[in-house]
Amino acid sequence: MRTARRMGIRTVAVFSDADADALHVEIADEASHIGGSRAQDSYLCIPAIVDAIQATGADAVHPGYGFLSENAGFAEACADAGAVFIGPPPDAIRAMGSKSEAKALMETAGVPLLPGYHGDDQSDETLIAAAEQIGFPVMVKAAAGGGGRGMRMIDDPGSLEEGLAGARREAKAGFGDDTLLIEKYLGRPRHIEMQVFADRHDNAVHVFERDCSIQRRHQKVVEEAPAPGMTPEMRAAMADAAVKAARAIGYVGAGTVEFLVEAERMGEPDCFYFMEMNTRLQVEHPVSEMIAGVDLVEWQIRVANGEPLPLDQDAIVLEGHAVEVRLYAEDPVRDFRPSPGPLTHFCMPEEGPHLRIDTGVREGDEVTMHYDPMIAKIIGWDSDRPGALLRLGNALGETHLVGTTTNLDFLSAVIGSEGFAEADLDTGFIARHEKTLFPDTGLIEPETLALVALADLLWTAGSRTAGVSTSGDPYSPWATIDGWRLNGRAHIELRYSQGNEELVVSVHGQGDGYKMAFDDRVLDVRGDLRPDGRLAAEVDGHRVVASVIRHGSERHVSGPRGTRILETVDPLSADASGAAAGGRLSAPLPGRVASVSVAPGDSVSAGHILMVIEAMKMEHAITAPASGTVEVVHFAEGDQVDEGAELLALSAD
Repeated sequence: MRTARRMGIRTVAVFSDADADALHVEIADEASHIGGSRAQDSYLCIPAIVDAIQATGADAVHPGYGFLSENAGFAEACADAGAVFIGPPPDAIRAMGSKSEAKALMETAGVPLLPGYHGDDQSDETLIAAAEQIGFPVMVKAAAGGGGRGMRMIDDPGSLEEGLAGARREAKAGFGDDTLLIEKYLGRPRHIEMQVFADRHDNAVHVFERDCSIQRRHQKVVEEAPAPGMTPEMRAAMADAAVKAARAIGYVGAGTVEFLVEAERMGEPDCFYFMEMNTRLQVEHPVSEMIAGVDLVEWQIRVANGEPLPLDQDAIVLEGHAVEVRLYAEDPVRDFRPSPGPLTHFCMPEEGPHLRIDTGVREGDEVTMHYDPMIAKIIGWDSDRPGALLRLGNALGETHLVGTTTNLDFLSAVIGSEGFAEADLDTGFIARHEKTLFPDTGLIEPETLALVALADLLWTAGSRTAGVSTSGDPYSPWATIDGWRLNGRAHIELRYSQGNEELVVSVHGQGDGYKMAFDDRVLDVRGDLRPDGRLAAEVDGHRVVASVIRHGSERHVSGPRGTRILETVDPLSADASGAAAGGRLSAPLPGRVASVSVAPGDSVSAGHILMVIEAMKMEHAITAPASGTVEVVHFAEGDQVDEGAELLALSAD
């Protein structure tokens, strides 16, 4: 929409019930409601979008990143409704929309492929036989899929049948097609993709490559361009293969050809294998735009309007390095489980020549269970990779979000890790660096606790000063919070909790600051709240700027040591905690019941899958914590469940 507005083009947003107040609805020139919150009732409902096209008289449709962006039937429906589909021809979408058909075409074209099976026979017997012939471990993938949905890594024959069933369910739910393919699994692959672009005047170019190797659940988290370790010879070979692939299917518009690369042979011209082609603009396209100085959305619009590509290959020049991270509402510690919730506080740094931020939400919005949990993309650019990482790291340090759990600290850990700085990259990076990326933070450090206490004292002082200023006595001793008494100075005790631990801070006023005593430390602390709400503090002579945010009784502090959360404790309140009832399994997040595999009276063993919850495009298995018997099942397939809802009850053997 920003690009269209700059080009003088008016825009129409479509929205569901869940998105009625969304940012994209607000900034569009017009907006049209297309259905209920479930994607099947709105963003995947072609008739509803066609109605919106006809009702608003739209001349063209930009399909975005997901949903129907790679649906040939949708492209045809747009044309039938009198609107140009800003994407490739339907035949090209069909050719590359099926991973199986795409691999067959690439095999004919001589593009190197991984050993695998992509045939029409989809019986379990055939797929199991193919996997055994290829050799374990193997990758099971949805033929029509992407984004990690319908994808499983199977490392032994005993897990294959269950993996096939789960992949089929995800593929059917996400793409309406449960066709699967199987490939040999590379031990240490890198994921490198080539941005290609073609027009209707027989021009086809590449806009360099992107490295997307940092992934969780087979979904990208960090992307960068150019790929570290890329040689001119490898780039030339990969670009030649990608452009040939686009030409072979009569491609028009923006596309991405993805390759798996042998990390050990990175840089050699024959170290890559075709994986798939995405017939749309990728989420990570900003890194390509920043190193090439182009607007790929503008190119899409111009090409869809019948114009030739704005630049030929020789005029597309690589300058600098760009790195993008995806800020998600998810909990990295809990296997990156989606974490829907409100964005009570959402503050990001200002954009500039070295920093770009793409987001579809703002403070006060809610990340719902219905769609992808991505909050924003944060992209840093500089003349070289170390500079880009420094820019991005600083931007992450200035990003503050309260209301839901995010991967912000995890992203900072990745960007700041030694392995990433040295470009020791492959798709197993996160698992290999687990101890570095998921550190055991333990109890909050005294220096960080002092920042929370200082913020609380300054907030209280501000409130008292405001109250006294309206009382007519601005010199009242009741305006102070330094422990003033008739017979000398007393002290203040502030109490917080972190998990099951209670933390007590004893505060004594001194001059323009405080002396804060902890269990075994005494710190001199002073500071002020800046106009932007951030805390400028000095702790034992060390100056630091941090952000302390109040969210009910919670205190969220973001500073040099990352983000920590404390709970304020009222010493007069009774402890209302109680043990959770045993034997009852609750929903870990709101979602839809995808399958139920047990019934009352069934005997189960530890680890047995009892139910599968689908939320935010992913499946989450509910397993038995121990052997037992199913007493009751509260929900059936297709039911919606809230977070914390009791799903089943088990009795122990």
